[in-house]
Amino acid sequence: MQEPLLQLKKLNKYYGSSHILKDITFDINYGEFLTLLGPSGCGKTTLLRCIAGLEAIDSGDILLNGASIKDLAPNKRNINTVFQNYALFPHLNVYDNVAYGPRVKKSMSEKELKTRVADFLELVQMSGYEKRMPHQLSGGQRQRIAIARALINEPDILLLDEPLGALDLKLRKYMQTELAHLQKKAKTTFVYVTHDQEEALNMSDRIVVINKGEIQQLGNPREIYNNPKNLFVADFIGDRNIKKVKVLEKNNNYFRIKLGSSIIDIKCSDYAGGGCNPGETAILAIHMDKMKISCTEIPNSFSGEVMSVHYAGSQIRSEVNVDGEIVTVIEYQNNNSDYNIGDKVYISWEESGAVLLPLEDYVEGSNV
Repeated sequence: MQEPLLQLKKLNKYYGSSHILKDITFDINYGEFLTLLGPSGCGKTTLLRCIAGLEAIDSGDILLNGASIKDLAPNKRNINTVFQNYALFPHLNVYDNVAYGPRVKKSMSEKELKTRVADFLELVQMSGYEKRMPHQLSGGQRQRIAIARALINEPDILLLDEPLGALDLKLRKYMQTELAHLQKKAKTTFVYVTHDQEEALNMSDRIVVINKGEIQQLGNPREIYNNPKNLFVADFIGDRNIKKVKVLEKNNNYFRIKLGSSIIDIKCSDYAGGGCNPGETAILAIHMDKMKISCTEIPNSFSGEVMSVHYAGSQIRSEVNVDGEIVTVIEYQNNNSDYNIGDKVYISWEESGAVLLPLEDYVEGSNV
């Protein structure tokens, strides 16, 4: 079995009395696209900077290929970073920007460098732009040059700190796909920082969800999306209705719960464990886009009154009053129900669309 490329072991970081990173421990594998995901201020960029050597850690260790690098200067670690502003040299053209690292290191001849620059410009689909200056490039083109400049140094790991943040929405979505394809072609390990859950789900092999300096969950996008470990992950990843319910009983792999006046059976979450026991209050988290509205009563559903219906392209977003609480349902235009404001309807969902979680993190008046 191959050893991990990078190992973080009980990594802690303080700024004065503030504990920014708390016992961060996980491995990064060769050739994977791993994303650090969390809200602003959660510690993800600090963690990236610790890996790069731009911040010193207060305790713990960082191992690259089995050897500790925690005391090495940034230029002694075979790790490169692409920042949000790309940091291209404005007085150098594209060719000289990409060639800068090998020239400083004197790691190859000019003849070899010419071939390598051409290879990496082709890799990022920027061949023919060698003589352009940075100010003559679009945001997406500057990002590709920054990545080519980093990859030509053949780093073990490429760190990317919200590199799409300055792009407009359409270009950002396009570059998500381009970056994911580029990473597979380059066969270089990417560690990517973002607060955008859609970006993380679209691009990553694995996601590390971080909040308040602690790892909340680590897994592949499907695991993170469908089977959140706690209420923070359930609320942060995907659009969910989050409601307090009464647990009535547990039978094999199902809970029987009471939501308003309705009794519903729900499949157990892998993480619910002993945190959701009969007689207790728990949290039901349901994906809005895995729900369905029916005009006729169906098994294992709850009823409510339609309060609003909004059409947005292929989506229909409806709000339903269920015993005084609003439940939002996102359906697509091919639904078979014909309902209007004021109608009584019945709401159900796909079995994988909901999880039951302990009450522990719930804050009254907000989702979490």
